Amino acid sequence: MFTGIVEELGEVTAVENLGDSSRFRLRGPVVTEGARHGDSIAVNGVCLTVVEHEGDEFTADVMAETLNRSSLGALTVGSRVNLERPTAVGTRLGGHIVQGHVDGTGTVLERRPSEHWEIVKISLPADLSRYVVEKGSITVDGISLTVVETGGDHFSVSLIPTTLALTTLGLKQPGDPVNLEVDIIAKYVESLLAGQGATK
Repeated sequence: MFTGIVEELGEVTAVENLGDSSRFRLRGPVVTEGARHGDSIAVNGVCLTVVEHEGDEFTADVMAETLNRSSLGALTVGSRVNLERPTAVGTRLGGHIVQGHVDGTGTVLERRPSEHWEIVKISLPADLSRYVVEKGSITVDGISLTVVETGGDHFSVSLIPTTLALTTLGLKQPGDPVNLEVDIIAKYVESLLAGQGATK
């Protein structure tokens, strides 16, 4: 489990196409400290498994399913990525409950800068819109954010200077893809309510 609090802005250092999958090598001095084979690290909100670890870099295999359902397939050597290790039991939950299971992708539609913060509008797939509510939580490229407003096929978030400086959302431009994970609690509530209806 993750919390959507990005620990560092890493970098893709190699991409190997394996046909039905890809192997990524990524640099991240913070998240690789103490990393071992089999550990999980979230890369732009996608939970990946460490295959190898050497120095401040690690490799991870990404299956076709993940490449097709996330924006990881668009990464190239030099791409910056948000990195986060799983949360440790007993620590503060700084963001919200994040699984690292991408529900879909959106596209940055617009950036509206202010003096100290910025509003970013992002497209929202139709099948995810029912899970996104104003002032609710959403994960964008692995970043736990609060929804400012929703418009059916889009939503907007407000980014503070720290988020702009330390995550990929400070770099994304209109047209760029982002990974989206909706609040898992909303999906569980929907499933439970549907089950109640089926038993009546």
